[in-house]
Amino acid sequence: MDKITVKIGTITGGSNFTQDLTREVQFEGEELATRTEYGMSDRGYTTDTRGVTETLYKTAEGRLVVHIKDWSRWQGEPNVYTLQEVTEADLQPNGRFELLGQEAGLGRPLTLDEALEPPGEPE
Repeated sequence: MDKITVKIGTITGGSNFTQDLTREVQFEGEELATRTEYGMSDRGYTTDTRGVTETLYKTAEGRLVVHIKDWSRWQGEPNVYTLQEVTEADLQPNGRFELLGQEAGLGRPLTLDEALEPPGEPE
């Protein structure tokens, strides 16, 4: 297991300043997967100036945690760092971190019924 260090809190940059309100969190574990989802511009197309990066870790105690970085390259917009404990169900179809679970090899294919359900309406 590796010693993992992540930040939680916010960093906001302006033209003449950077306000860092983060704290470090350290734990023993291993990184299982990382994925980035890029944001949308005000014109409705994908942009690399905003997004969310999620990293899944398994701790030495066997807990699953996701470090979330909600980031922006725009002056005055904060980068927000959070850490959340998740379950294996969160990494499965219709779970909050389904795509991260797939990236980690922990997901599974959708069943036909799941694929035909309207989004956001699991049975």
